[in-house]
Amino acid sequence: MEQFITFGIVGLTTAAIYAIISSGLVVTFTTTGVFNFAHGATGMMAAFSYWQLSVGWGWPVWLSVAVVLLVLAPAFGLLVERLLRPVQRLGEAEKLVMTIALLSGLIALARWIWNPIKARSLPTFFNEQQPFHIGSATITWHQALTMIVAVAVALGLRVLMFNTRTGAEMRATVDDRALVGLTGADPVRANRVAWILGTVLAALGGVLIAPMVALEATQLSLLIVSAYAAAIFGRLKSLPMTFVGAVVVGCMEAYMAGYLPQNDYLPGLRLAAPAILLLLALLLFPHGRLRGRDRNLSQVPVPTVRGTFAFAGVIVAFGIILATVLGEGDLITYGQIFAFGVIAMSFVPLVGYAGQISLAQLSMAGIGAIVCAHLGADGQWWALLAAMVVSGVAGAIVAIPALRLSGVYLALGTAAIAVVLDRWIFSMPSFEVFGKEIKFFNQGSVDLVGPNLFGFRIDTPAELTVFAASCLALVTIGVAALRRGRLGRQLIALRDSEAAYATLGGSLLMMKTVVFAISAGIAGLGGALYGMQLQSVAPEQFNFIAGLGIFLIAVVGGLGVVGNGLFTGTMIAGPLHAIVALWPGAQNLVQTLPAAAGLAYGSGAVDDGVVPSMRKEWEATFRDTLVVSTLVGWVVVLWLLRLGDVINGYVFFAGIVLGVLAARIWSNSRRQAPPGPDAPVEDIPVEWWGVKRPWTPEDQEVLDRAVATRG
Repeated sequence: MEQFITFGIVGLTTAAIYAIISSGLVVTFTTTGVFNFAHGATGMMAAFSYWQLSVGWGWPVWLSVAVVLLVLAPAFGLLVERLLRPVQRLGEAEKLVMTIALLSGLIALARWIWNPIKARSLPTFFNEQQPFHIGSATITWHQALTMIVAVAVALGLRVLMFNTRTGAEMRATVDDRALVGLTGADPVRANRVAWILGTVLAALGGVLIAPMVALEATQLSLLIVSAYAAAIFGRLKSLPMTFVGAVVVGCMEAYMAGYLPQNDYLPGLRLAAPAILLLLALLLFPHGRLRGRDRNLSQVPVPTVRGTFAFAGVIVAFGIILATVLGEGDLITYGQIFAFGVIAMSFVPLVGYAGQISLAQLSMAGIGAIVCAHLGADGQWWALLAAMVVSGVAGAIVAIPALRLSGVYLALGTAAIAVVLDRWIFSMPSFEVFGKEIKFFNQGSVDLVGPNLFGFRIDTPAELTVFAASCLALVTIGVAALRRGRLGRQLIALRDSEAAYATLGGSLLMMKTVVFAISAGIAGLGGALYGMQLQSVAPEQFNFIAGLGIFLIAVVGGLGVVGNGLFTGTMIAGPLHAIVALWPGAQNLVQTLPAAAGLAYGSGAVDDGVVPSMRKEWEATFRDTLVVSTLVGWVVVLWLLRLGDVINGYVFFAGIVLGVLAARIWSNSRRQAPPGPDAPVEDIPVEWWGVKRPWTPEDQEVLDRAVATRG
């Protein structure tokens, strides 16, 4: 009994911290409508700042706490409110991008400022005081302080929300933001108060939990998963139920640590328990099943057949060029462009076409790598197909909770699945089911080899690079064909309005199952190609945080276009690696660049994604046959010179860049030149219809002629 009470005290202490953190999350979400994935990272930064002030610089504890909670946290809250204000007009995926970018950026920034190799720890509050006893239970002053603060936060939030004008404005902003402005209140001020309050509560939780855990950026940031589960108990609305959820999560973790049997299969279960509880809470508690039309949905272009095959040819040509001009060491790094491109393409039908948010795509890629490693140990070509099928089945299983969830709830559900796979399933040893041995990474890594195709073994980095490029080209053609077909139109209808789609007789279960299976199968193929390129992969390479980075860059690229795969793969394994190779000291800076791109995208600096913007800018250039033919000839000449060792790799790639820029300038000059009397009139392509541009005198003439004709 004494042990039971002891674990209960530990659980209540942890629950108090989760209650503080999750209450800040609920306040922010209910007021602004933005679910802050970076909430835990905010507490992490507060914990590191507290360590820097109190331990690193030797400031008094009371002064360090005051500076963190009363100066740094409110200032950061105001900054976040200003950064995230534009996301009110965006869709669900784009809203998540801003907070995911903030999460990635804060983790990278913390690793940059505080060397992750160095171990850090913080003393507990009042550690010089002797613990006291209540019956047989021993309670430290830090534990008591934590519980007292949690009770004070609960009472303070109750008073603020229901007994002050500011609280009334915050609650009214949730119901009708426009109406609040008409009554003379200021919704922007309510948002600022919510962000400041949420940030301070996250910082308070970070400061309280920091002495109880190791100061590590990723670990502290992912403690928010437990707070997610507590917040879902309150359906992201009710603060009392959020505190109840925190007690459930905290006590569950404590009692599992104390009473769960010790074996090789269960340690990961303790780590994944909050994510499992989060998933169960999402599935059991009522949420809206059908969502209406999102605001400002961007159009999903229909790729042309000619353009798709031309782009697929460019992908294969790019793979051949890399395979012939780079050495084996560089190919292992830069050849990953095409594997990551395939994984990124899995987001296009799922998120871009169907509007279903998934943060578990890299986990599906991990499943594909595992299947290919175990079934294709001798290079069996069909192991790639098996990887796609098994990953597709896993994706279909993920679609089951997707039927009940949507928007941010679906993102949380898939995030919970990714964390469970990352922390528990992938780390399990082998086991038997009905006499069949089941293996994952088997508490280590798995080796992958290239396939045998028509008696030809693909095993060198160059061959694998060309093979992966060919796979990305085929996936690109397949996703484009999907968009042009009947299934693609159904997915777009599902994205526009699930309620309308179901009302018109569409099967939500069938359609979501199909699109999740297709996207997971594509991701599984990408995971297998990734493992082949590296020859050996471990579960850490398919963890939840790494998957967030891919999702971030894919959204920045543009989720509705088939060119996004090559763009995302290039950004992940291309210039970022090249910058670090040329300038090793820039590694920490490079790690923050994807987060900066995500914040720029959410702020409206890039409209509809990088790839659609580039397409609009370069469309006319690539439609100029003379310019394109000359550019292709220039690239071929440079390639032949590189193969003959006349020029080195730097000159080769610099020449390609200069050639592309020169082609753009030449094309612009040709368009601006006055046409001759016999010059053909260029047809306006269908893809340009509906593009907003300034009104010109020529447009007025066309309108006048049309009016005169009808008159």
